[in-house]
Amino acid sequence: MKTINSKTILFVTGAFVSHNGWENWKRFFESKGYTCIVEPWPEKNGTPKELRDKQPNDFGLANLQYNDVVDHYAKIIRSLPEKPILIGHSLGGLTVQILLQRGLGEAAIAIHSVPPQGVLSFEPSFIRSLWKPLGIFSSLKKTHLMSFSEWQYAFTNGMSLEDQKESYGNNIIPESRRAIRGPLGSAGKIDFKKPHPPLLFISGSEDHIMPASLNFSNYKKYKNSHNDSITEYKEFKGKNHFVLGLPSWQDEANFSLDFINKY
Repeated sequence: MKTINSKTILFVTGAFVSHNGWENWKRFFESKGYTCIVEPWPEKNGTPKELRDKQPNDFGLANLQYNDVVDHYAKIIRSLPEKPILIGHSLGGLTVQILLQRGLGEAAIAIHSVPPQGVLSFEPSFIRSLWKPLGIFSSLKKTHLMSFSEWQYAFTNGMSLEDQKESYGNNIIPESRRAIRGPLGSAGKIDFKKPHPPLLFISGSEDHIMPASLNFSNYKKYKNSHNDSITEYKEFKGKNHFVLGLPSWQDEANFSLDFINKY
């Protein structure tokens, strides 16, 4: 019997970037007959430029907690006629894991995901990418906007300078340090022993900020806990954290569709 029957997909954006990054995926899955929902986080309803113009004194965004983000998407799901398939990138990848744990999804795909509480990486690229955004010694009263050099290293490493500049202007937005610190605490907790609907992890070999090894560790936490639930993992070679916007984005989209169709 097929497990995944939903024809609704909810896309969940990560930190630092506009929700408009899902446009290619939205068109792709709509062409396959799915109803696709792309909604921004709370306090992020605007163009990247409009949101950047509020930096660093966007107090509404600065006060946003990670729990607020998760609850925002949970509320959207509860308004739908059916449980959706959940697809999230980066911090959105952790969010779809949490929503799946709450029984709010028919399946989930976590792309280059932020890890749950207790799943750590000591790779230098991970620490370097997150040191400034987390701002352990910085005020929580102001948002953080990644500099272009941070963007180059954390998201778009390996791309041409022209493409890095274009992607920065089209995507980068300020971020709440409260929200990105949230997964370090109880807001990012996952019960790995709890049975769950089909869950796929996708990683990229060139991702600096969310290394493939970290995504694999996240996957293994589920895989080693129980055998009754479907959990799969796929690493794509040559992919950085800007995976949704790369010319090869359809590699991951097609793989995700195959996963959905398989179950």
